[in-house]
Amino acid sequence: MDAIDVKTAEDVEAVIAERNPRYVKVGVFDIDGIMRGKYMSRAKFLSALKKGFGFCDVVLGWDSNDQLYDNVSYTGWHTGYPDAPVRILPASCRDLVFEDDTLFFLGEFAEPAEAVCPRGVLRRVIERAGRMGVEALAGFEYEFFVFEEDAHSIREKRYQGLKPMAPGFFGYSVLRNSVQSEFYRELLDTCEEMDFGLEGLHEETGPGVLEGAITVDTALAAADKASLFKTFTKIVAQRCGLLATFMAKWSPDWPGQSGHIHMSLKDAEGRAIFHDPDAPHAMSATMRHFAGGQQRLMPELLAMIAPTVNSFTRLIPGFWAPTEASWGIDNRTCALRAIPGGPSSQRVEFRVAAADANPYVVLAAALASGLWGIENRTEPYEPIVGNAYDQAFPEELQFPRTLWDAAQRLKASEVARDWFGDAFVDHFAATREWEEREFRKHITDWELERYFEII
Repeated sequence: MDAIDVKTAEDVEAVIAERNPRYVKVGVFDIDGIMRGKYMSRAKFLSALKKGFGFCDVVLGWDSNDQLYDNVSYTGWHTGYPDAPVRILPASCRDLVFEDDTLFFLGEFAEPAEAVCPRGVLRRVIERAGRMGVEALAGFEYEFFVFEEDAHSIREKRYQGLKPMAPGFFGYSVLRNSVQSEFYRELLDTCEEMDFGLEGLHEETGPGVLEGAITVDTALAAADKASLFKTFTKIVAQRCGLLATFMAKWSPDWPGQSGHIHMSLKDAEGRAIFHDPDAPHAMSATMRHFAGGQQRLMPELLAMIAPTVNSFTRLIPGFWAPTEASWGIDNRTCALRAIPGGPSSQRVEFRVAAADANPYVVLAAALASGLWGIENRTEPYEPIVGNAYDQAFPEELQFPRTLWDAAQRLKASEVARDWFGDAFVDHFAATREWEEREFRKHITDWELERYFEII
């Protein structure tokens, strides 16, 4: 049986019996979208398939540097960091292409951890969409820089003087992707064989920066694929003697790295509902209200969309990232790009998200805000024509300027609490406050150079 054909627990048992692996690898995604996991013996895995298994809930209670949050109530020293129940997701079965006859499965946290589980939050938004009679489709595209470095060299160099895979600006370069074809093909083949295939992969503008567009799928599957793509792109790079980063912005000299999301909706009969051939730009009223909700709620949900201190260094004029909650028709200077087309291609591109965002969390924010707009028949502001960076925007469309401010807006959002639940909002906002407080503990090179001798 091929891994892609596995859909049910019975299928899992059949493929395990057929392959007879000694070990199976299982992974879950934490608050920051980082995969945490382990090998399980065949017997342990089959038991977990039926009963679930325990995974220390610290993975929902620490940051990307394994430092314990001191301001969350879900878990902590006060709870003793117990195991949280995890269920195996049979349809997530994939072959690990680098490990002979080893299967990989995703897990998802169950109650009580389900309330703060990023995948669980997105799943609940999707279930609510189903009750509204719609199904969401999504496709992620990511920019990422690749360096001729490894995990040791970047630390030895203190992240300075790193050597990109290729020098200078050369967007869409056939020269570069031909010279580096071994890495390109390894990545393309891995994505295809592990069922998060790419529609396209090309050089972006900057030294060693690439962009990969993941094939569109239903919303939850799309977020799974995006999360796996980020993880395994880094794995492929390191196996090729390279190192990839999805930081929002690694250098002030180059554009930041986006994590754009293309979205559309179908009704219960499978009909595309963003397309109306008789409307301006073929935008149906549903699509207009969807964009209107996204535009109105983007500032108060920004902590879910721009989740690190570094995220905010990307949101500056002139670097292909939005600075306010703007929208326009096929306008790449805006936060929302409405893309006209036929019934199957009419969509909204959510351009504010960076590559560092957790795919489950950012899609939950983008989808819920659009669905809220449909529920409330929210009209967007007038679309931007020309350069959005040159426009003046009302206060309600301006973004919070820091992660701390964004976390406060999220905590105060009644819509967020309605759609994501109090437990998730309080937990996630607290983790973002922690992130900002950790940043404030450090003295930057800029401060030393500016103040040490002179001030």
